[in-house]
Amino acid sequence: MNGTGPATVLVVDGTRAGRCAIAAWLRHAGHQVVEAVDGAQAIALLADPQDLPDAAIVDVRLPDMSGYEVCEYIKGHPGTAALPVVHISATATAAADRTQGLDRGADAYLTEPIAPEELLATVAAVLRYARARRRAERLAARMTQLNQATLAVYGATRVDTLAAAAARGAARLMTSPSSAVVLAPDGRVLRMASASATAHPEPRMAHAGLLHWLSGWALGERTGADLAVVPHRDWKEQLPDTEMCGDVCMVLARTKRARPPLCLAVEAAAVEDGEDRELLNQLAHGSAMAVEALRTYSEEHSLALTLQRSFLPSRFPQVPGVELAVRYVPASSQAEIGGDFYEAVETGQGLLLAIGDVAGHSLEAAAVMGELRHALRAYAAEGHGPREVLDRLDALLVRFQPGVTATVCLVLVEPGGHRVQVANAGHIPPLLLDPAGPARYSTARGTLLGLGLRHPEPLAEPVSPGTRVLLVTDGLVEVRGIDLGDSLAELRRAAELGPTDLERLCDALLSAFGEDKGDDIALLAARCY
Repeated sequence: MNGTGPATVLVVDGTRAGRCAIAAWLRHAGHQVVEAVDGAQAIALLADPQDLPDAAIVDVRLPDMSGYEVCEYIKGHPGTAALPVVHISATATAAADRTQGLDRGADAYLTEPIAPEELLATVAAVLRYARARRRAERLAARMTQLNQATLAVYGATRVDTLAAAAARGAARLMTSPSSAVVLAPDGRVLRMASASATAHPEPRMAHAGLLHWLSGWALGERTGADLAVVPHRDWKEQLPDTEMCGDVCMVLARTKRARPPLCLAVEAAAVEDGEDRELLNQLAHGSAMAVEALRTYSEEHSLALTLQRSFLPSRFPQVPGVELAVRYVPASSQAEIGGDFYEAVETGQGLLLAIGDVAGHSLEAAAVMGELRHALRAYAAEGHGPREVLDRLDALLVRFQPGVTATVCLVLVEPGGHRVQVANAGHIPPLLLDPAGPARYSTARGTLLGLGLRHPEPLAEPVSPGTRVLLVTDGLVEVRGIDLGDSLAELRRAAELGPTDLERLCDALLSAFGEDKGDDIALLAARCY
């Protein structure tokens, strides 16, 4: 829904005439209106998180409290913090009043006399931003769900627990009963089913020819993933104890020819759009990859490494004027999965480069890494600048992963190749290899993520065309017993004397600094033209 679509708007005004006029304008524009005569009534109307308005128009002067206080209440509670607030006033019209209103949380401030067109345009603007934010948060939340489901699938060490994890993930992702069907190592067709999004998956009946019958509806002998809708009557003939109540949407996936496919199935009514189909496809394809890994490898580390790779971007945007090269090297064949990541996102302000490291080495660290990376992409795509992205990532960790910390460095390469903006949250600073001068580390500093602290504005770094920007995680330079400053100085000298080609530079630095390290290494290099 765009910013001009119908919405429910709460109008809080102590004067009947003012309240009725605003309500009439909004209703004429197609909006629904909920009215409150004072602050207490407005707060009471916001008590039900399942029945919130889309925006609030609040008069600054109310009979029982100030509109500023109402706004602070709205912005201070998690359930209503995202609700946009527009202040109106016929008396508090000075610049100081508007500044106070905006400083205390309002999204807009209008002074009377207010033209109907101005009010409606302001409401449309705040709705547009709020809805874009909700879309980004919804996408980040769903990607988090997908990430958690994929993590559970890859963390399984047996086919039965893998099928259970896939069924649970599909049920939660689609809010539907689900089934996962896969061939077990002993040749049995194994089916795990969840009766609902919250039910524990249980083994169910599955006959020997089930996967062959399913392949007749989708995929056949091909590799990849394929989706089909099976009528409920046909599904029930094959699976009389089915947990499905209607037609069934299923995805079959296999990664190698001549291998039996994996099937994920949910009720067709739960798959509403292309986003749903893509999420189900990704989960099925990831589950099929995990099954193949279990068939091929006996050690859990192989699965962990595959998962680590799947969390990193498979490709980067092709942006004129910027060349990229990346490397990721796990610590060793015995190390647990880590939280190092890199990313590049094309935005309206330029190309945003990111590198980071979640504290710890565990499946939990990898899960948090995946959440941060997906959220970073969503916030950057929404149009937020580097500081705002860090603030939102910090809030995400504090709220959903308390106690977990991470370091992240963002570099925004502005079009034209003459300036980059650096926002650093406790990470190793980026190295700027400027052809017009000596190599230097950016002095941008900030606290690491997860502490709930606001981050400073990004530091603008002027650069010459052809400047190379080098971002690394601490696994490349940290050595026990050696001062980090000395290691960074050595890295700077090696990069200055190393190859100018980005790919060769990455290889040279890994060869010089990356041998026998006890931590994962991520490296991202960019050249700005």
